[in-house]
Amino acid sequence: MPLPRPLLEHTATALAAVLEFRYPADAVVSRYLRAHPILGQQDRAFVAETVFAVLRRLCLLETLSAGRDPRRLVLAALTRLRGLSLRELDTAIKPREREWLAELKAQAEDNSLALRCDFPDWLLARLQRQYGDEELLALAHSLQHSAPLDLRVNLHKAEREAVLARLAADGIAAQATPYSPVGIRLEGKPQINRHALFLEGAIEIQDEGSQILCQLLAPRRGEMVADFCAGAGGKTLALGAMMRGSGRLYAFDISEKRLAGLKPRLARSGLSNVHPQWIANENDARLKRLAGKLDRVLVDAPCTGLGTLRRNPDLKWRQSEAALAGYRAKQDAILAAAATLVKPGGLLLYATCSLLDEENAEVAAAFLAAHAQFELRPANAALAQQRIALDTGAYLRLAPHVHGTDGFFAALLEKKKT
Repeated sequence: MPLPRPLLEHTATALAAVLEFRYPADAVVSRYLRAHPILGQQDRAFVAETVFAVLRRLCLLETLSAGRDPRRLVLAALTRLRGLSLRELDTAIKPREREWLAELKAQAEDNSLALRCDFPDWLLARLQRQYGDEELLALAHSLQHSAPLDLRVNLHKAEREAVLARLAADGIAAQATPYSPVGIRLEGKPQINRHALFLEGAIEIQDEGSQILCQLLAPRRGEMVADFCAGAGGKTLALGAMMRGSGRLYAFDISEKRLAGLKPRLARSGLSNVHPQWIANENDARLKRLAGKLDRVLVDAPCTGLGTLRRNPDLKWRQSEAALAGYRAKQDAILAAAATLVKPGGLLLYATCSLLDEENAEVAAAFLAAHAQFELRPANAALAQQRIALDTGAYLRLAPHVHGTDGFFAALLEKKKT
């Protein structure tokens, strides 16, 4: 089917706004689509998918296009990545563009590591040191594809087998996730947020890796627990469900706007043990009354987010070495502050959705060196206790090319009793 010229122009204009890299790409695209309600559902999907295809392979497409012209980048993505033929593009393009695209389709693939990985230079160098060329290519390839749609079953309201049966009855293809005992992976991207199970709070959208972090912390009924950087509360709700609505679960965050996003989700969940609290910073006076009293504390620390590149490919272009240094300082400070809440014998889980050792193992090691009262509890042993057959060693390290999840890191730290 020929591509309409207006749709090409909409896509190029939306991409131009995204390439300013002032705001997250998903927010920019959503704002553009809201401003152009004339676009139908299929056209909206085309715009979004093409923009994100460009972001995933921006290095390659800039090389092919000899620059960052949004229209050329879109055309290069449509021909080289999305497989549109010149015949399908014919009515939307100009004669000179037709000649250029014909040359482009005949051009040999550049097999250099940099273009195959499609990372900025500073990130490529770091990941190459960590993974080596072969695994780096596998990781990069996995990050160039969109993430699957994972669900978490809210055990406070439903069981996984019952949810799977209901989805099957409604014609939604799904299967149990390989690791999380409460996870479901959907085929395709159905509008699950309109399904009765979602509206009733029986399911939540959550990547399997994020679910595994909560399983690693493993809060129990009746405990006092805190999600120290709760955000919109995805992990908070998972922890609350594991506690079966009992005990007391604090959801702390410095952003009132993010915490406000938790309220409708909390209402759907049916949980009564979650207590959202805004704090000014990690040293807020309201935290001091909880010092040494909590059984378990989750620190899902602010980070570069590079483990989520399948769904947020713009992050690799919006982040920088300077930003990385700033995150590291925050991570050290937040982890140290959260540690003061843990009682003797309690657990502290440091987690990020980053791929970089500087935000992960190096932070955990520095913390342990400075806090002799804490020791590392091996993640593989802790998961085995939860009957989760996943062994990545003493630290939890999840990656899309190995586990099919977003990239996550976690260190489980136990406060000694004496």
